[in-house]
Amino acid sequence: MSSTALAAFLRARRARIRPEDVGLPGGVGLRRTPGLRREELAALAGVSVDYYIRLEQGKETNPSSAVLGALAGALRLDDEARSHLFALADHVARRRRVHRPPDRAVTASMRLLLENLRPCPALLLSRTSDVLAANPEGLALYHGLVEWPPGRRNTIRYMFRHPGAPALFGDWRSSAAGAVADLRTVLATDPDAPDVAALVEELSAVSPEFASLWERHDVRRKSGAQKVFHHPAVGTLSLVWEVLRSGDGSTRLTVHQAARGTPDHDALSLLAIAADAAR
Repeated sequence: MSSTALAAFLRARRARIRPEDVGLPGGVGLRRTPGLRREELAALAGVSVDYYIRLEQGKETNPSSAVLGALAGALRLDDEARSHLFALADHVARRRRVHRPPDRAVTASMRLLLENLRPCPALLLSRTSDVLAANPEGLALYHGLVEWPPGRRNTIRYMFRHPGAPALFGDWRSSAAGAVADLRTVLATDPDAPDVAALVEELSAVSPEFASLWERHDVRRKSGAQKVFHHPAVGTLSLVWEVLRSGDGSTRLTVHQAARGTPDHDALSLLAIAADAAR
């Protein structure tokens, strides 16, 4: 699976580079596939065509740092994508131990923290965005999520499978792309991740939007941002969203905040009342 993940990443990112982007002529006639040809990328990276083909076929298992750096430059990867490429290659060459997910148990202190963060919606998520624990506002913010069985509660699944999700998120497309790109980063630490494979298989089968985003091979860690929600119970909220990750990256705490005395904080108080009434 490691060599397959590296090969798929290279193919996907090669397809996104147009010849004119790197100073090459587009050529005559239509190209059978989008993006650069293998021989064009190999020339830009300074490697032989045969060697590059072996990489894309998953047959080359020990690419050097120099080769990876040259490929990253030719593919115009940003820092996160470059790091992802190197991490995938480390797994192919067995230079990195595969990290398995730790115990998903939620500590009493974490549950206390979630309670003390009220009325700010807060959720403790697994590396694949399973909801391990949440305060009432956290569940209420994702309107309708509480109606799903606990074992099915996952914020990425919600985004692509809940009928109310597109209307809830102020910028659903951006949020969806970010969620998929964050899920891709798990493969940098565990290319054989069974939890990722199961979620990807499920969502690809029911959501063309998810399948298309997954095939882009974007990688981006979720980080703090301003998020807008159009909540059916309390109206529009503009919230500051923060992400706090565990040391090994297996869990993350997401918190949505608003400054006291603002209409958005008042809306969070209403959300808390609605959440308590539903308990």
